[in-house]
Amino acid sequence: MTAQRLPTGTDEEREDAIAAASRAVQHGELVVIPTDTVYGIGADAFDVDAVSALLDAKGRGRDMPPPVLVSAATTVDALATDLPGYARALIDAFWPGPLTLVCRQQPSLQWDLGETRGTVAVRMPDHDVALAVLERTGPLAVSSANKTGKPAAVDAEAAEEMLGLEVAVIVDAGTAPGGEASTIVDVTGSQGRVLRRGALSLERLNEVLEPLGATLTEEE
Repeated sequence: MTAQRLPTGTDEEREDAIAAASRAVQHGELVVIPTDTVYGIGADAFDVDAVSALLDAKGRGRDMPPPVLVSAATTVDALATDLPGYARALIDAFWPGPLTLVCRQQPSLQWDLGETRGTVAVRMPDHDVALAVLERTGPLAVSSANKTGKPAAVDAEAAEEMLGLEVAVIVDAGTAPGGEASTIVDVTGSQGRVLRRGALSLERLNEVLEPLGATLTEEE
């Protein structure tokens, strides 16, 4: 399989690219989409075979499950449970944006993202093309568009070089505006922990939480 790389320079091209990516996801195929941080490789989060193919394409094992991207902040309550107040404050402040929250997973969900230990990592990207795709497909399992150990792709060309034979559609929206991966925060406990530094600093996150009497720590 060789990927279709579709431009989004005009309204018509944008619509064709979003439609093609959405159809591919619905058929169980992998796609590459732009986000506000870096390009991502995506699959239907509820399609076990597609998620497995995503991990294989990246050269990852089940011990590194992909995050899930959503098109609306309210969707988090369908995927996560027991969300603490400080987590909702972070969502209000930074979604859509480069913040991934590791939450307790809703036990009723019928999916298999890998060895999640009862958690799910959720993010709402701040990118109109990504959101348009997500609105049509529902939640997508999305990881950075690169082979494991290689730099994350910040444009469609780099993603195609690494993943062009594994995906059906590449949505080309130019260079990703952020260029830096999201910050990952574990919100499964009474105090949040930064698991990975990214586009949002610990200081900026804590500025939002200080009025609530909450602070994040950083994993050693």
